[in-house]
Amino acid sequence: MAFEIERKFLLRNDNWRSEVIRTIEMRQGYLSRGIGRSIRVRLEDHQAFINIKSSRNGIHRYEFEYEIPYSDAEEIFEEVALRPFIEKRRHIIEHGDLHFEVDEFFGDNAGLIVAEIELPDIEHDFDHPEWLGKEVSSDQRYYNTSLVESPYNQWKE
Repeated sequence: MAFEIERKFLLRNDNWRSEVIRTIEMRQGYLSRGIGRSIRVRLEDHQAFINIKSSRNGIHRYEFEYEIPYSDAEEIFEEVALRPFIEKRRHIIEHGDLHFEVDEFFGDNAGLIVAEIELPDIEHDFDHPEWLGKEVSSDQRYYNTSLVESPYNQWKE
């Protein structure tokens, strides 16, 4: 069984950009979305994955991810995936023994930028870089599944 413990934050400023070590272009299409669970297909540069998530308590989730043929993922996007898609650029930032993934969204979610950090356990403490802002881990509006149904441009603060 795979577990994911993830915390999500808004950003105070753009100072994180100077710390990026890698950037990945992503497109996600959901096959199923429901309260606390989702199935999606993701294209990352030249790879494709199917992902199944089920939430336990907001930041602690079951997660299963498997690589699939890229051509199969393209067909799933065309024929099966719910619209609209999530389009984003993921920026990787090393931070001590962990790393942040800063997601910069496009399309109907343009302007939204969030930082996520996966933790080894729920009590794990980590240094907060100065560019890290308000935590939104429990705010469902910021979940990718929610951004499909209610895009950022409809509710941004």
